[in-house]
Amino acid sequence: MKIITNRIIKEIFTYSIKFISLLLAVSVITFALVSASPIDPVQQYIIGLGTAVSPEQRAEIEDYWGVNEPPAERYFGWLSEVLHGNLGESALYRRPVADIIGERFLNSLALMLCAWILSGVTGFVLGCIMGMYRDRLPDRILKRICYIISSVPTFWLGMVFLLVFSVWLKWFPIGFSAPIGMLSSDVTIRQKLYHLILPAFTLSLMSFANIALHTRQKLSDVLSSDYVLYAKARGEGKWTILRRHGFRNILIPALTLQFASFAELFGGSVMAENVFSYPGLGSAVAAAGLNSDVPLLLGVTLFSALFVGVGNMIANLLYGVIDPQIENGGK
Repeated sequence: MKIITNRIIKEIFTYSIKFISLLLAVSVITFALVSASPIDPVQQYIIGLGTAVSPEQRAEIEDYWGVNEPPAERYFGWLSEVLHGNLGESALYRRPVADIIGERFLNSLALMLCAWILSGVTGFVLGCIMGMYRDRLPDRILKRICYIISSVPTFWLGMVFLLVFSVWLKWFPIGFSAPIGMLSSDVTIRQKLYHLILPAFTLSLMSFANIALHTRQKLSDVLSSDYVLYAKARGEGKWTILRRHGFRNILIPALTLQFASFAELFGGSVMAENVFSYPGLGSAVAAAGLNSDVPLLLGVTLFSALFVGVGNMIANLLYGVIDPQIENGGK
């Protein structure tokens, strides 16, 4: 137990150093791209006010925001505020960026978590089935389905599901995370889950095909190994072989893809949330990009890097728990 605890502490420290360096790099690149873009945040802020602004007032706004300062000074000023927990104020929503991220992230987290679990379980189970029936009818059918789904854009699938299951069949609501006209305090968990089913199912289709195909290939390699042939010679059945020898060898690659899909799910949530009008972080960043809301865009970008990095760190810590041979390079 002490060895495992020391290993975890060491890995957390090492990964934290790398993670902080990654966040700094993301912040520098994002700030540089936004500064080099033709976006005029002052003009967008003035448009949002809905009133005429004199040249003197505009100059005061520019001085307040430091628009005329050199890019390096503006970056370090923004970074200093971020380190103190101040991500700025959204020009679109007229609220602190941290409050918007905290509010929207809860909705996105529920959506991504449901899609993440659904895609992982479905992909792993289908991959095991395809591996056990390799080159037979179930494998050929499921493999073609995976190829088709992995090549179809998420937003197109979302629109098709919305048309079929919401408009034609009327099984699910058109969109949003709650019934229209109801206060958030009056919405029940059942109603939230009901509005969550279709977006989560659409988003889960992004990554389950990759997990299924990768699991199929790894399981096929395991079933072709010498120790599995020896197990067959001893009279073990194929499902016993899968349980005793297959799961541990195919679980780590599947887990790697599953946690690596955090970034893919976060990107796909932007499309899914906009198709289903779901009030999450993805729809907020899309609105920020379309309306030139620079503070919100920078805040969401930095937060998304933090979210993906934490997911990858959890995956690295779980590897040693699932397979202790990974510790110390397999010694």
